[in-house]
Amino acid sequence: MTRFQLIDVFGGEKFKGNPLAVISDAETLSTDEMQDITRWMNLSETAFLLPPTDPKADFRVRIFTPDRELPFAGHPTLGTCRAWLTSGGKPKGPKITQ
Repeated sequence: MTRFQLIDVFGGEKFKGNPLAVISDAETLSTDEMQDITRWMNLSETAFLLPPTDPKADFRVRIFTPDRELPFAGHPTLGTCRAWLTSGGKPKGPKITQ
């Protein structure tokens, strides 16, 4: 089962920040499925939390807008880190590495 969190990034008050959906355990999803989920969520970006491919990294993220995948975006990067920590993620070292 795929779980998700809605994160309020850059918000000092509830529902005043930039919303982000973070999909956990996304390794079984295809690129097309990630794009479909992103369109369904209807947010500016949706992030998919994945196991790292680099042994030094703590996690990996793929970021989608309703029409394409992005190589990087600020609020999804920060929001995914928050979701990873909230889900019990523990950094391998003194800093979190994506």
